[in-house]
Amino acid sequence: MPDYSFEESAWQRGHDLVIGIDEAGRGPLAGPVSAAAVLLPDGFSHPLLDDSKKLSEKKREQIYADLMADDGIRWGHAYVEAEEIDSINILKATHLAMARAVEGIGLDLSPYCLIDGLAVPQFPYESEGIVKGDSKSMSIAAASIIAKVKRDRAMVKYAEQYPGYGFERHKGYGTKVHLEALRSLGPCPIHRLSFAPVAQLELL
Repeated sequence: MPDYSFEESAWQRGHDLVIGIDEAGRGPLAGPVSAAAVLLPDGFSHPLLDDSKKLSEKKREQIYADLMADDGIRWGHAYVEAEEIDSINILKATHLAMARAVEGIGLDLSPYCLIDGLAVPQFPYESEGIVKGDSKSMSIAAASIIAKVKRDRAMVKYAEQYPGYGFERHKGYGTKVHLEALRSLGPCPIHRLSFAPVAQLELL
């Protein structure tokens, strides 16, 4: 279960504001990449909080509701949509979403950022990467919940706008159902045209 080991290490090095950052949606063929940044209040705990990928949708929604209801938590969230992903590539889009999420918190002082995964070169804030950080750091775990739930909800709305693809079920990932829909319907405006399965269809 995640704890405050990485946050405490940063605090001991003189960083007063320590933020956890995570993303959701790097791999799908459609929809945005979603990133969240979270600054937890002193003493925050939650009995269910963990890496969002380890939790059921019901538990993620429950934790998300608890996070949103806690006035002591400061957070920011950002999307980078498919068109911009195609323009700059998914890795740069992910890093851009993370930076925008930090900006969204609206802090007066520059924070120290704990980022899930590898270190991000030239990130606009002082930071470190923590591989599998969403299962190690409380702040990153909280960010993983917000990033995932917000993206899933966005994909459900996109399913209403672009019916027939099953976005409400697979959330844009390259499942068999999604690939079959792509072949029969062709890509829609939220598909990532630079991703191989979609790009290959464009060439047919």
